[in-house]
Parts: sequence; structure tokens; C-alpha cells
Amino acid sequence: MKKAILSIVLLVITIISSTETNAQKFPKMDVSPMDAASFPNNWKDANKLVKIIYSRPQLKGRSLDKLAPLNKVWRTGANEAAEVTFYKDVTFGDRKVKKGTYTMFSIPTEGDWTIILSNQKNVWGAYFYDKTQDVVRVPGKVTKSEENIEAFSIVFDGEGSKATMHMGWGKKVISLPVVFENE
Repeated sequence: MKKAILSIVLLVITIISSTETNAQKFPKMDVSPMDAASFPNNWKDANKLVKIIYSRPQLKGRSLDKLAPLNKVWRTGANEAAEVTFYKDVTFGDRKVKKGTYTMFSIPTEGDWTIILSNQKNVWGAYFYDKTQDVVRVPGKVTKSEENIEAFSIVFDGEGSKATMHMGWGKKVISLPVVFENE
């Protein structure tokens, strides 16, 4: 009987201690969740030409200029700077870029925005942006959106090897042609 009680006590202690040591603390959901945009954007097409991973800040009644200040380098989203992977050599805007992974920054202005691809990796925000790491700077044409875009968004449209990247937020849409090289 003593052995049975001792066995039960040891079993309970083991269960309690393993539950305590395996308990995980998960953070609350990020208010600017991470998202991805790709081209082709059909989920059934696994042969992507580009993928952008970025976080989606929300306006929540604030002005776009407050969150993406004019004439200053911006991380192009929230949290970490946006990360772009090209799976083929590409003409980004009007500049040739080799396939690979880059960080994307932007400079919002009253007119067209400047879109920057940088060799910097794993960058949080634009606080440590280093101009010497720029690969290209190209203009993104700004147009007015019919609707207010609450959460910053990136989408692609196009066909074959020709696409247009659109970044939308507030009443602005910034567009940039992206043409993939045929191998």
C-alpha cells in the first residue's frame, strides 16, 4: 500500500512539475500584424517571382504623415522594415536588380515617393538605416485612392513576367512597375 501511495505521489509531482516547466507565455497579438504579398498572387501558383514580408500599421484616426513622415526614410510598414525576395533578376522601377533578398525602405513626399532597396538585413524600423547599403532608389508614382485604406497594404497585379507593385494607405496608392527577366 505504501508503494502504491508513493507511486501516486511521485506521478502527481512529475505531472505538476512538467506542466510548470512546459508552460509557455505567448505575447498578445501584434496590433500591426505581419503579412506577405507575392506575385503571382494566386495561392495555387507555388512558382513565385517575388515575395514581400511586411507589417501592417493601422491609421486609427491618425494622419498618414504622422506615421510615415514626409521627406524621411520610412521602414515601409511597421516593426521590422519590409523584406523583399526576388526569385529572378528583375527591373524594379527602371533599375536592374539581381535576384536575392533586400530590405525595402521608402521616402514619402508630397509628390511621388522614393522606394529604396537596401542590402541591410534584419532591420527594426528605419532607425539604423544606412544609405551606403542602398542597391537602388526608384520613384513610386502616387495616385489618389477612392476609398480610405485603414491598414497599410501591398499588392501586385499583372500577367506573365510583368507586374505592378501597389502600396496603399490612407488615400494614397504608390505604384511601381516590376519586370522579371526570362531565364
